[in-house]
Amino acid sequence: MPNPIFPSSRPDRIRHLLADLVGFDTISDRTNLPLIAHIESYLAFLGLKGERIVDETGEKAALWVTIGPEDRPGFVLSGHTDVVPVVGQDWSHDPFKLIERDGKLFGRGTTDMKGFVAVCLAMVPEMLEAKLTMPIHLAISYDEEIGCVGVRPMLREVAKKKIRPLGAFIGEPTQMQVIIGHKGKHGVRATFHGLARHSSIAPEGVNAIEYAAELIVEIRRRAEKLAATRSSDSLYDVPHSTLLTSIVHGGAALNIVPDTCTVDFECRGIGITESREVTDAIVAWARAELEPAMKARNPACGIDFEEILDYPALDTAADAAIVTLAKSLAGRNDHAKVAFGTEASLFTSIADIPSVVIGPGAIAQAHTPDEFVEMAELEKCAGFVEKLIAHCAKTAA
Repeated sequence: MPNPIFPSSRPDRIRHLLADLVGFDTISDRTNLPLIAHIESYLAFLGLKGERIVDETGEKAALWVTIGPEDRPGFVLSGHTDVVPVVGQDWSHDPFKLIERDGKLFGRGTTDMKGFVAVCLAMVPEMLEAKLTMPIHLAISYDEEIGCVGVRPMLREVAKKKIRPLGAFIGEPTQMQVIIGHKGKHGVRATFHGLARHSSIAPEGVNAIEYAAELIVEIRRRAEKLAATRSSDSLYDVPHSTLLTSIVHGGAALNIVPDTCTVDFECRGIGITESREVTDAIVAWARAELEPAMKARNPACGIDFEEILDYPALDTAADAAIVTLAKSLAGRNDHAKVAFGTEASLFTSIADIPSVVIGPGAIAQAHTPDEFVEMAELEKCAGFVEKLIAHCAKTAA
C-alpha cells in the first residue's frame, strides 16, 4: 500500500513515485501485479479506479485509467511497466533502488520507461483539479520488452468502446522529441529436423546444421539486397530495412551428425507490413528449396517455422493533428523517426488511434547498467503533460 501523503512539490512527487516503481522487480519473466496493485492504491486514494486487463496466466495485468468525462474523445498517455534483465551487467548499486546523483536518477527502468509512468502518475492530482472537458487516459501495459505483448489485449478492449481517443502519446525515451515513425519487426524461428548418425558414417545422416547454414547464407544475401535498396525517407538513421540472423543453436557432439538446429532471424521493415513480407518470402524459399532436399534423403526430416515476435511499423503523417499537438505541447517544431520499435504502431493498427512517440530520457541509456534519467528530462515531460491538461480543460467546441 503506497503512502498516500506525497510531497507537495512536483519534482519531489515524481522522485517519490519513481522510487516506488523502480523498487518493483518487473523483469519481463516475472509478475507485474504488485506494481499494478500499488498504482491502483495510489489512484484509489485520489478517488480513481482503473480497469484491469489480466492476461490468461493471471500473472500479468495492464491498467486503463480515465480521468475526466468518459463520453467524449480525449488523449492517451501510454507506458509499459516491464524492464529488461540486469544479470551479467556491472551495476554500481542495487538496480531496483533509486539513487540520485548530480541531477540523474539511477535504477533499472528509470529511462525505459518508469520515468514517464511516474510523471504521468504525479500529474494525476493536477488532472483532477483541472475539470477536464476532454478525458486523459493512462494506458499502463506489460511485456513490451518481449514483443509489445501486454498492450494488445488492452487495445482490443479499447477498440470496443463507443468513444475512441483522438490520439496517443507513447512515452518511450526520445529526449522529448516528437517521433512520427519507427520500423516494424517480424521475428521467426526455424527449427531444422535432420537425422543423427555417427560421424564416421556421416553420409547416412541428414545434417541439420548444414541445411540451416544455407538458410543463413540466403538471409545474408537478401539483407545485402535490402541495404542496396535505400529508402528516400532520410528521417531514418539507417534508411533501409534490415535483416539478420541473430541466434543459432545446434549440435550435440563432434562425432554426431546433428539432427536439430534452430535459427532465429528478424526483419525490421520501413513499410507498414514490409518486415512480415520479407520473412514470409524467406520461409517460402526454404520450403521450396531446402525442405524438399531434406525430405528426399529422409521423409521424416524437414523444417518447422514459428513466429516469435511481430509488430507493424509506425508511419504517422507529419501534418497529422496528433503531431501538430505534440509539437505544440513540447514547444518544438521538429520531428524524427527511429529504428527501435514501440507500442505506438499497435495503438494505430489495433485501435485506430493516431499515435506519436515522445518521452523523457535518451534511448542510449535504455537497457544499460547504471541506467539513468535526468531530473531535468522528467520536469520537461511534466511540462508537456501540464500543457496537455490545459488543452483538455478548454471548453469543448
